[in-house]
Amino acid sequence: MHFVCHYICPMTVYAHIRAMADQNRKGLALLIDPDKFVPERHLPGLLHLQSEGLAHMVLVGGSLLTSDAFHICVAALKKHLSLPVVIFPGSPGQIDRSADALLLLSLISGRNADLLIGRHVEAAPALKQSRLELIPTGYLLVECGPLTTAAYMSQALPIPHNKPEVAAITALAGQMLGLRMMYLDGGSGAQKPVSPDMIAAVKKEVHCPVMVGGGLRTGSQIAQAYAAGADWAVIGTAFEDQPEAWAEALKMALTKN
Repeated sequence: MHFVCHYICPMTVYAHIRAMADQNRKGLALLIDPDKFVPERHLPGLLHLQSEGLAHMVLVGGSLLTSDAFHICVAALKKHLSLPVVIFPGSPGQIDRSADALLLLSLISGRNADLLIGRHVEAAPALKQSRLELIPTGYLLVECGPLTTAAYMSQALPIPHNKPEVAAITALAGQMLGLRMMYLDGGSGAQKPVSPDMIAAVKKEVHCPVMVGGGLRTGSQIAQAYAAGADWAVIGTAFEDQPEAWAEALKMALTKN
């Protein structure tokens, strides 16, 4: 029990996530793929959203990284931003002690034991040494179009897009196991977002914060996710493609909720 209490209980980033959810303040996280991060292109957009109070967290990581850019990316974000920088790990090697926290993802929507506990066992010694704040998170992959990198790399069958009840009882089971947040994800490059019906069904069953990402490409889609019950929305590919175009869209989404 010493490991759990010492490394998971003092959750400053989680306290921020939880407080916003409890106060019905909607959060926006930007997911940065280190392989695609171009500082001179993406940092101005990040800084602008930060200064306008439209972004509340930066997630860093990816299902498949093909370069050594991970640590360089974390360092650049920590240097220039005051937002929490949280690792969204796609492998046990995506650990950087200079980050503020790490989402300890358990792929509860699949039946791949490696991603339920195996990778966690591999990463545990390095995580303990890093002293990162760990946020145990139930990760639910949702079918949102053609096969995504996340689904392919995880070898996990996504929850069907039209089966909100499956997502809801899966999230409920994850909460019963002690997971402190649920992340519904269509995957990078998803053609459509997680449905409002699924978000609402999950939110009805759990009392922990619900984060939703994948396929969110417009302010209207983000507003719909918030209205359905998402506490946090995540944009990745859409921000990478047009980092300068999101301020007005996010103002609209946040104003509606």
